[in-house]
Amino acid sequence: MGKGGECMSLEAIKQVTEAEQANKQRKAEAQAEAKRTVAEAERAGKARLAEARAQAEAQAREFMRAAEETAAKHAAEVNAQTQKACDALRSKAEGRLADAAESIVRRVVKN
Repeated sequence: MGKGGECMSLEAIKQVTEAEQANKQRKAEAQAEAKRTVAEAERAGKARLAEARAQAEAQAREFMRAAEETAAKHAAEVNAQTQKACDALRSKAEGRLADAAESIVRRVVKN
């Protein structure tokens, strides 16, 4: 029985040692897989962040273009209104110019 029991103990020790080695290997593989998963998640997150940033920048450029277009239209309208007002004042002044010249001539002639 001593010899048979001894064999059984050695066999059990061998099995335990093999199980421990397998567990160590599985743990190392799991750690490596976890590192790969984390690295992939970081890459994906950075890619999404870059994409979102690019979309935000494109949207900001579009907002600026639209705002500049609106401002240019408004400036053109204000410029047209100002030009119209200036033309009206100039026309009115030109209409009075003849009367003013005539009034000056009368005063000069009277004196």
